[in-house]
Amino acid sequence: MDDATVAETARKVQHLRDRLDLWDWRQRVFALYAAIRVAEPEEGWSLWRAERDALFRDHPQTPLPPERLAVFAGLTHFPYDPALRFTVDLVPIEADEPFTLDVGGDGTLRLRPFARTRGLNEALGAELTLYWLQGYGGGVFLPFRDSTAGDETYAGGRYLLDTIKGADLGRAPDGQVILDFNFAYNPSCSYSDRWVCPLSPAENNLAVPVRGGERA
Repeated sequence: MDDATVAETARKVQHLRDRLDLWDWRQRVFALYAAIRVAEPEEGWSLWRAERDALFRDHPQTPLPPERLAVFAGLTHFPYDPALRFTVDLVPIEADEPFTLDVGGDGTLRLRPFARTRGLNEALGAELTLYWLQGYGGGVFLPFRDSTAGDETYAGGRYLLDTIKGADLGRAPDGQVILDFNFAYNPSCSYSDRWVCPLSPAENNLAVPVRGGERA
């Protein structure tokens, strides 16, 4: 084989390896959240921290660039706070059209607001909007930004639910949605500029600090 053929074969092999690695990452995240949903809250949080540290440290799909991976000693978090675990109702909302976000190499992402929480206002000063990820199968996405952003936490906000990727805390026995902000995590773009991530829309900005979950 000539050099061009060898290079093209190597490219295809690497492309397949990357897809298999991503498949494995997703499987591990889905399994992690399945275990969290049946565990006691703080026990599940400890499991979540340990598994995410392992993924970031050892997995080929880690979002950490090499220079950060070389000094990685674990993700940093606020202490677990039971007061940041809520069960909420959802109120349906009407959206005229989904809005589109550019997410770099992954193309575009279409989000449609579909529900608003009912049960956060007293503690957090506002309710949050949940978005439906348009496309095959769809999924629920809940980003937010609080007053710690840009100081104690990532400036662009954090994620709480992203069911397409497995981040799903489930529901209470009465059907209410579980929102535990101790499980808030940073998007991949907070670790490296090779990632492009949808950031929290202005309607999900909270004026109060939410000192739970992953820190900057």
